[in-house]
Amino acid sequence: MTSATPSALQQRPRLLVFDVNETLSDMTHLGDRFVEVGVPPYLAVPWFAGLLRDGFALTVTGQNPSFADVARASLHTVLHDKANVESASRHIMAGFLQLPLHDDVVAGVRALAAMGMRLVTLSNGAADVAEGLFERGGIRDAFERVLSVEDAPAWKPAASAYAYALGECGETAEDAMLVAVHPWDIHGAKAAGLRAAFINRTGAPYPEPMHAADLVAPSLTELARQLERLPAS
Repeated sequence: MTSATPSALQQRPRLLVFDVNETLSDMTHLGDRFVEVGVPPYLAVPWFAGLLRDGFALTVTGQNPSFADVARASLHTVLHDKANVESASRHIMAGFLQLPLHDDVVAGVRALAAMGMRLVTLSNGAADVAEGLFERGGIRDAFERVLSVEDAPAWKPAASAYAYALGECGETAEDAMLVAVHPWDIHGAKAAGLRAAFINRTGAPYPEPMHAADLVAPSLTELARQLERLPAS
């Protein structure tokens, strides 16, 4: 069993690699879309978990599926008893194009960028969705690259996804840190040799079997304060 105790860092990373869905975007608003098509809002959570499960299954069997295709197929399963399943699915999917940032993201991203670290994304979702999110939130200029696994060999948490981001940025794993709210993403990044910061906005316990994050913070602003205390690379 892998320890979930955070490890000590000696210096700041040169590159911060951000997950996007749920880490930066506030996906709780998708629940409203479920209500608007006549289903309970709580179904948004198991739907998203299910689409990730299906994407991971396709990944480990050698495919690199479109996030949107997997999401739509998963919605068809959730909404299977609705007569207008196609239009309902389109309505919910359109919600991705209107999601806001979490309240801590703008200040946190600005503080992290001010320290001179390079900021990029690595999302299992589409790059254009992340681009729109950042434009709406006014932080696109803080990110050097908006990367997605749609251009990588596989979805995260496959090692090849993180290797793709490192290759695009010309950095080594040791000089990079993933920032994510998902323990599975933290685990994958650590297994690939990156450092990792777990953003735990809910206070939920971290899964014991998974590789531990190097830093744990309740927000991006607190992560910035923690990294500011470390010497630059």
